[in-house]
Amino acid sequence: MLTSVKHCPAIDCAGRILDLSTPAIMGVINTTPDSFSDGGLFYKGDQLDLDRALYKASSMVADGARILDIGGESTRPGAAAVSLLQESDRVLPLVEKICAELDVIVSVDTSTACIMTAAAGVGAGMLNDVRALSREGALAAAAKSNLPLCLMHMRGSPVDMQQSPHYSDVVQDVRQFLQQRVATCVEAGIERNRIIVDPGFGFGKTVQHNLQLLQGLPNLSELGLPLLVGFSRKSMIGKLIGRSVDERMPASLALAVLAVERGARIIRTHDVAATVDAVAMAVALANEEHYE
Repeated sequence: MLTSVKHCPAIDCAGRILDLSTPAIMGVINTTPDSFSDGGLFYKGDQLDLDRALYKASSMVADGARILDIGGESTRPGAAAVSLLQESDRVLPLVEKICAELDVIVSVDTSTACIMTAAAGVGAGMLNDVRALSREGALAAAAKSNLPLCLMHMRGSPVDMQQSPHYSDVVQDVRQFLQQRVATCVEAGIERNRIIVDPGFGFGKTVQHNLQLLQGLPNLSELGLPLLVGFSRKSMIGKLIGRSVDERMPASLALAVLAVERGARIIRTHDVAATVDAVAMAVALANEEHYE
């Protein structure tokens, strides 16, 4: 049965309303040439193909995505930093185009303050920061944007996060980190009801840490904030069952359902249609009395 999640009202995302009374699916569109799963998918040579990316976005919306997450900086293990100009060119034109042409909430996956500000200016409805607003200026930019935002836990940085990560208790350590970052946001003037949290599966965690976090999601739900999770095609699946990236969708779906049963309200995925169906079955089971 689905874990009861308190305090998940509808969230105003720049005029588009995100109702989390049922779990929402967030489709991933990476405009990077080197992301582990879909890197380079939207390029012609070394140029981003906006029409191809828009077509993918449109397909995800038709498949049931309520949020699209656009990222221009790879956060795969070992990923190098990108310049401000690179990230801007990869993200902002596509955000503006999607916001103008599709009825969907656009989330921008960035840690960079000026990208946050610019994305809000071209219609973005959410900010998603894997570094939990720790970069210079990010906290102030997020506060000024008035957009809802997601704070993610990551041990270290993409360059070194998988180098022997250690926790005394991964669930409690992640919970404490998120509590502290939420408190910092509130002190900076960000309303608590604008905040979503993400335990950061695969970001500075071993396979065992990831499994412990999944089991401990009800504990994180006690923060009283919507939980966003992302397992889609991640290396933990390969390590557990030996599947290559393009063979990991069935396991990704299983993890999505397990997460929803434990309180997750937003599932971030590359495979929207299949994830929508899988999550719908979990919701139907939880509400089976309505089908008599």
